[in-house]
Amino acid sequence: MNRRRFIERTVAGSALIAAGGLTFGSCSRIGKKQLTILHTNDVHSHIDPFPADHASFPNKGGLARRAALVESIRDENPNTLLLDAGDIFQGTPYFNFYGGELEFRLMSKMGYDVATIGNHDFDNGIDGLLAQMPYAQFQMVSANYDFRDTVMDGFVAPYTTKTLDGIKVGIFGLGIALDGLVLPELYKETRYLDPVEIAQDMSRILREEEQCHLVIALSHLGYEYRNPKLPSDVRLASQTDGIDLIIGGHTHTFLERPVIRPNRRDQKVLINQVGCYGLNLGRIDFYFDTGKNTAATGVSIRV
Repeated sequence: MNRRRFIERTVAGSALIAAGGLTFGSCSRIGKKQLTILHTNDVHSHIDPFPADHASFPNKGGLARRAALVESIRDENPNTLLLDAGDIFQGTPYFNFYGGELEFRLMSKMGYDVATIGNHDFDNGIDGLLAQMPYAQFQMVSANYDFRDTVMDGFVAPYTTKTLDGIKVGIFGLGIALDGLVLPELYKETRYLDPVEIAQDMSRILREEEQCHLVIALSHLGYEYRNPKLPSDVRLASQTDGIDLIIGGHTHTFLERPVIRPNRRDQKVLINQVGCYGLNLGRIDFYFDTGKNTAATGVSIRV
């Protein structure tokens, strides 16, 4: 896809949506600064495109194509962050052979900024995850996995901040309960903390102490479940405040564009998830005027 067609397709697929608890009118009111958030989830070691004769995803995906899209968007707007919501590992022979090294090396070359940890990222054990950390030239964040009594202590931060064009962005990570999904001998002494409580703590820290203009949760909780008591992105949005965007994973939910949910103060939260296997690249553009979030557009781009 050439650059012009890519930009036209991205704009055509976008929709002006509310963000930051505000309501907006026409695009003419869009603010002076633009911040672009690109994101993936549940790539599961899919490096190559699917074959042309694949029953479900013929000739779709592929890391090289995704890299070209990311490069085009960065050329369009240098104020761009690239994020991943977990389950980077497991799913193709690349993981079986390289143990995650290839995935981390290629993500680093693509310029990922931040990623969180999914349950399948423990598939070679916590020691196997540690062995790949030198190849991850991006920040790993997880606020509700307590690694203090494990070999991963010091390698994962609860949150990080990035400042682009004067806009400070706070990003924290959340992981799903490992019990029942991962064998205890793989995650060892990793402690799971309540994601909703931790998310509210992270939001307060990032808003009040770090003075962030935008707060993003990288969540591997899953979009929504029939059992409303299970932690999910939808529940996270409704039971917290201060989060602008939840980038989700785990349930392989394909959303054409971000959905909007009210938080506990009836302010709007964006939730997005782009399926799995690197088939889509999520794009969300936030617009700021005098440091305040005034509007956002979002789209899922097919790779």
